[in-house]
Formats: sequence, C-alpha cells, structure tokens
Amino acid sequence: MSAVTAAVARQVRELRAARGWSFEELAGRSGVSKAMLVQIESARTNPSVGTLCRVADAFGVNIARLLEPDEEQTVRISSTAEAPVLWQGEHGGTAHLLSGLGEPDLVELWDWRLEPGERHRSADHPRGTREVLHVLAGAVVVRVDGQDHAVRVGDTIEFHADREHGYRNDADEPARLMMVTVTPSGEWDRRTRSRRPRQ
Repeated sequence: MSAVTAAVARQVRELRAARGWSFEELAGRSGVSKAMLVQIESARTNPSVGTLCRVADAFGVNIARLLEPDEEQTVRISSTAEAPVLWQGEHGGTAHLLSGLGEPDLVELWDWRLEPGERHRSADHPRGTREVLHVLAGAVVVRVDGQDHAVRVGDTIEFHADREHGYRNDADEPARLMMVTVTPSGEWDRRTRSRRPRQ
C-alpha cells in the first residue's frame, strides 16, 4: 500500500502542477477537500476508491493513471497479485484495479470479490460513464438509480453509471465479478457538471 500511496502522491502532484492548478482549484473541480488533497500529495493517507475516482475525473484520467509510473510501455503484463486493492469489505471482500487505458476513452478493468453481507455504494460517475459486470461466481444485486437487479453466475449486466449505483452480496456464498468501467475522456468539473478536453 505504501507504493500505491507514493505513486498517487507523485501523479497528483505532477498532474496538478502541469495544469497550474492550486489546491483550491482541484478541490473545487473534484469535490475533495483541500486538506485531503494536501494529505494525498504528501503521501500521508490511503485515499478511498471514491476519492481517487473524483480526483482522476477532475484531471480527465482514470484511476490506473494515478497508480502508474510516467514511462509508457508498448506491452505490459501484470498479475492480480500486483494489482492494487482499492476497496476492502468488512468481511474480507476486495476490489483490485487490474488495468486501465487512457485513450481515447478511460477504461478500467476490475476484479471484485464480495463476501456474504458485503456491499459497496458508488456515487454517480461523470456523465456518459458506463459499467459492465460479469459474475464469475455466486450472485450479486446491482442497484442502479434506486432499482435492484439480481445478477447470477454467468450473467452480465451493463448500465449507465452516471447515476447512483452499488453492488451487494445478499447470498450465503462469496461472489466474484469482473467489471469494466468506461468514461468519456476530458476533465470533469463537479462545480459545473461539465467536461472539458484534457490538457
């Protein structure tokens, strides 16, 4: 986790400096407090997945960009063991960010494990964001815009994630799912609910 914290600190610092933004500007665009941003840049906190999403959206990048070194690789192979855990449930569930692409749209590949009774609630993502989930084991309930959808092993659900949504495991057995999140590129400003091209 210390390596993840250091990578996020470096990337946020460099992205903010490249745009000439103050902490106040980034706070306004992301909806993350200035105090939290200072802690992130100084590697003094492990931000939640929700906080990372808001910061990444403000910069017009995906979470994977906040976790990787600057150098570009033509081919990259990584194992699940190397993937950062960006969410942990109260009973041992996890969400690993396996990979992310930054162009032309922002694409993230996730490996989620939800233990019985666990849930994750996600605030709305920027306008135009879509999610696709495929259940590999067990069953989950996906709640989108106040409506529940039962998704069983072998089923795939896709939905607009630019509204409140979440996932929960109401069953007695663990659930595992793969998730792809696709967000249109561009810097997202939460104050105006608008998107601008990335710098």
